[in-house]
Amino acid sequence: MTRYAVVGSGYMGGGIAQVLAIAGADVRIADVSAEVAEVSLERIVAEAHRFEEQGLFAERAAAAVERHVSAAASVEEAVADAEFVEEAVPERLELKRETLRRISEACREDAVIGSNTSTISIGDLAVAVVRPERFLGVHFSNPSPFIPGVEVIAHAQTDESAMVAAERIVRSTGKQTARVSDATGFVLNRLQYALFHEASQIVEEGIASAEDVDVIVRTTFGSRLPFFGPFAIADMAGLDVYAMCFESLQTRWPERFATPPSLQAHVDAGRFGTKSGAGYLSIPAERTSELVDYRNRAYVAMSKLLDELGEPQLG
Repeated sequence: MTRYAVVGSGYMGGGIAQVLAIAGADVRIADVSAEVAEVSLERIVAEAHRFEEQGLFAERAAAAVERHVSAAASVEEAVADAEFVEEAVPERLELKRETLRRISEACREDAVIGSNTSTISIGDLAVAVVRPERFLGVHFSNPSPFIPGVEVIAHAQTDESAMVAAERIVRSTGKQTARVSDATGFVLNRLQYALFHEASQIVEEGIASAEDVDVIVRTTFGSRLPFFGPFAIADMAGLDVYAMCFESLQTRWPERFATPPSLQAHVDAGRFGTKSGAGYLSIPAERTSELVDYRNRAYVAMSKLLDELGEPQLG
């Protein structure tokens, strides 16, 4: 696949077009009018040059964007010969449905169609798609040129070949994919908004200010997350320890912090994580020392990077 289209040329769609073009694909962008698409193209190219000057894009990346991204006069023109189409219009159900209807009626029958929706069920969007078996969620995160993970989401009718094609396209840009089942919010935003919900309650209860909550998140468990996900962190901390902490939290919030059944099942079976050689990820006990060494080097490297970059100027 070398001919792609991105429908919706705002900052998300524009960033997606950039990464696809840098990977070597020809990309047509479309928006509500030819004029909007042309203005977006100018911005996309200018941004790419600025990113390259800042060292954020590799040498000659901006030239690739300039060479491979073009503006179409309409959605129909953009998708006519595309082998992959990414819809990236604003997060409104009816707007996305109407856009996907136009895309699927105008594009090739064998074209794979992705939606960049961040929270809307893929099945709810699929009702508007002609041949919905070639439709799926392909959810990039903002800023799309720089966030490495992409959710790939199948609905009930998505064909495996569409999943494989989308994963291959995303990985060709150097990004990592994760398969996710169709559910409102998927994984990324379900976790992200759960954290925000708890953080906002802490502030509302007067336990800490918004500024101090942010400091705690950034400088404690937030420093682990670039290297380890929640299950690896739990396995290394000890699942038995996690179970005891849940019990403590339950003294105030018995329902909100009920012990997850999967955690209790691991603990009851003596699977405590890395120290027992079995847990959520089944990391062998003999690798614990190696893993701890990596963890310590990673955290020191992150601290040095933060020192080098300095504090973000939010005020």
